[in-house]
Amino acid sequence: MRESKGKAVVVGGSIAGVCAVQSLLSAGWEVVVLEKTTAPPTGSPTGAGNQAIDAEKKMSRILTRDESFNFRAAHWSDLHGLLYNALPPDIFLWGHVFQSFCVSDEKKSVKVQTKVLQTGNIVEFACDLLVAADGCLSSIRRAFFPDLKLRYSGYSAWRGVLDLSGDENSDIFAGLQKVYQDLGKCLYFDLGSGTHAVLYELLNKKINWICNYESKQQYDQENARATWCEEHKHDSDPLHQIVWDRVVLIGDAAHPTTPHGVRSTDMAILDAAVPVLHSRKMGRMKQGLVLADGKVFDPITATPQECKDLQQKCMPGFNNVP
Repeated sequence: MRESKGKAVVVGGSIAGVCAVQSLLSAGWEVVVLEKTTAPPTGSPTGAGNQAIDAEKKMSRILTRDESFNFRAAHWSDLHGLLYNALPPDIFLWGHVFQSFCVSDEKKSVKVQTKVLQTGNIVEFACDLLVAADGCLSSIRRAFFPDLKLRYSGYSAWRGVLDLSGDENSDIFAGLQKVYQDLGKCLYFDLGSGTHAVLYELLNKKINWICNYESKQQYDQENARATWCEEHKHDSDPLHQIVWDRVVLIGDAAHPTTPHGVRSTDMAILDAAVPVLHSRKMGRMKQGLVLADGKVFDPITATPQECKDLQQKCMPGFNNVP
């Protein structure tokens, strides 16, 4: 049995936090996860393609396809479940809401305070490393960047899972398969005028869908979370620092980004400055917003090079992965 390298406290038990736990355990650390929710969350194939839709002319055009794509689309809860269930028991402390942290004067340890939802008690943890995986609204990041404001990207998204598993002869499922003939074999991006949608099949006739639309009004993101299916797209310019002595930011706490690069999960431990900006550019292309060169991407008249720019494999960090 190898000697422990120290104790780490991970604040946030989402995918970034679970990825960090796996890495820390394999490196010989003791780990505890402080997660504000009270219980674990409950409950796709390769390829990606972009398709332009002209509703007025009732026509579509295949813009590009990522052939032989070596990545996989998955439902968030399925992926989280696989990672979480692979961990040793008793690492997660559920119902613990982060309150504050304090680094020792000699900068060799950290004290973390949390509030236990069930009792209201304040509990303190001592550790050698504090990992902030507490999301794009990170309270820990605020200690280092108190004036940082997330940038509202100008649009929102409605999302959900269409469960057709109980209807073997579903007309809806048959209709989707007629329009999206590779459904179940790839992930679809549909680009329209100022909007785009994402569609792919999960296991057992479940369809994961996301529809992005322009919204000039910016809502308070914390209050927006009360509406289960609406998300307001925010990001920030890359941070110039994500590590301070015994504290490190990871995932959305380190790299708040829009989802267009399909990179939020594996940016848990990756320095994602370039992917964040590339994801922002892809979002502007798909929403028909003005790009840095002053042009607007038009999916109906797009050139072959512009279509190639949409490919997920052109995302920094994708093209050099075996």
